[in-house]
Amino acid sequence: MMDSHRDRVGEFRGIAGPYWSLRPVVGGTEWEAEPGHVRPADPMERMHAQTARANARSRGALL
Repeated sequence: MMDSHRDRVGEFRGIAGPYWSLRPVVGGTEWEAEPGHVRPADPMERMHAQTARANARSRGALL
């Protein structure tokens, strides 16, 4: 999912009150986003996030 307010791609984790919880594709702290600012990520955004994840793994990051 793309949070257009923060310009970040994240995986949908659930609903927390009026917000959606998203987690960075490369791992890290979840954040809450207003549903009106979230949309499905387009193919280029998904590819960018997947590449960032692969690069993080190659550096030994725990995801």
